[in-house]
Amino acid sequence: MRRTKISGMDVLVMKLAVNGGARTVPEGLVKPWPWITEEDKNAVLEALDAGVLAHWGEHLPLLERDWAQYVGVKHCLATNSGTSALHMCVAAAGIRPGDEVITSAFTFLASASCVLHHNGIPVFADIDPRTYNIDPGKIEEKITEKTKAIIPVHIHGLPADMDRVNAVAERHGLTVIEDACQAHGAEYKGRKIGALGDMAAFSLNANKNMQAGEGGLFVTDDDDFKTRAEMVRTFGEVVKPGVPREYNAFVMGWMYRPNAMTAALARSQLKRLDDMNALRIRNCKHLTHNLLKIDGVQPPSVPIDVKHVYWAYVVRFKPETLGLSVQADAFRDAVVQALNAEGVPVGRWQTMPLPAQTLFQRREGYGYGCPWSCPHARKGIEYHVEDYPETLRYLRDYACVRGINPPNGLDLMEYYMEAFRKVFENLDPIVELAEKIERAEGAENR
Repeated sequence: MRRTKISGMDVLVMKLAVNGGARTVPEGLVKPWPWITEEDKNAVLEALDAGVLAHWGEHLPLLERDWAQYVGVKHCLATNSGTSALHMCVAAAGIRPGDEVITSAFTFLASASCVLHHNGIPVFADIDPRTYNIDPGKIEEKITEKTKAIIPVHIHGLPADMDRVNAVAERHGLTVIEDACQAHGAEYKGRKIGALGDMAAFSLNANKNMQAGEGGLFVTDDDDFKTRAEMVRTFGEVVKPGVPREYNAFVMGWMYRPNAMTAALARSQLKRLDDMNALRIRNCKHLTHNLLKIDGVQPPSVPIDVKHVYWAYVVRFKPETLGLSVQADAFRDAVVQALNAEGVPVGRWQTMPLPAQTLFQRREGYGYGCPWSCPHARKGIEYHVEDYPETLRYLRDYACVRGINPPNGLDLMEYYMEAFRKVFENLDPIVELAEKIERAEGAENR
């Protein structure tokens, strides 16, 4: 180690772990997610002991009742994934072949593939550069005579600007479907996410804030939407409790029901959701408070009227604010390597705008170009990556800090901050690594 001057201060410069120095975060200190307790295990065992493992046991209706009450809506239907819950929303909204649905250019595939599942066509709007949610100001320019719905995504657990989204939808008579798969317990102006549009979908995937391994939740206040979604969930049939099943499909349907163990685990997790979210929020606020003091790091921006539940804690690395001339993505990759070597798990979960994925660039769909080639579709729909500049800028410099979930606490966050300070007080080797990455990428592209 040595001492040097940084911003007029005498600071200790230590050898980075990526260059053979000692790592900052002790091995084994980061606890994995999901956090499974004895209560969770007992809930699943009770479901097994009951001997009714399919959907007609008691656990499914109890989960649906509990989640509807928690969100503040009339209806909940439990499903086998967040993707199926989204598809049920699209089907319930009456999307037909060639109809268009607008969603965010930065999100997971399911926010758009749920539209394709019903032969609709996804259309993308760019993101807000502060929140990384869909920019409501960019939605209206995407609306055509074929547009029928908007799917705002509460990305990373941060609520989208629902007042502005709903205002656009109301002006044009569009259905609003909240993709809340990453936002269990988040709030917008005092109201729970999931109760702010016409319908919403949540995921119970193992990496979500409330998880059950796999599974999903469809919610709505509308009786008709609920009835249509229920038919989609169960083979297109109308199945009523206590009434003999007719085995008669009225519409196109799928098998989207979950099992009893999924429902039991989700109910157990729900009991601790608010407490677990509170721990996430405390961890992330601690990081933000301290990262704001480090030049070159941009922590997440959270509007004052929302509750962010941090499915992911996102930072952006800004070499230009440090007076560095290296490329943003190379600098990001170098910092990520250095932080990982220090014991801070950092990485990305999306690497390109959703419309840049091969599915949308080729537009082959189900074959023969459907649904884009469907006679009911608007002609000439294409996806040009340059139409989403904010998404592209974001993808060049963002990364997610992992390990912010409970039972991890402030002691671990302090280690994280030590690692961040160490890396950003030793920028020379970071710049060297970034330049090496640039050269390697240049050679690969030649």
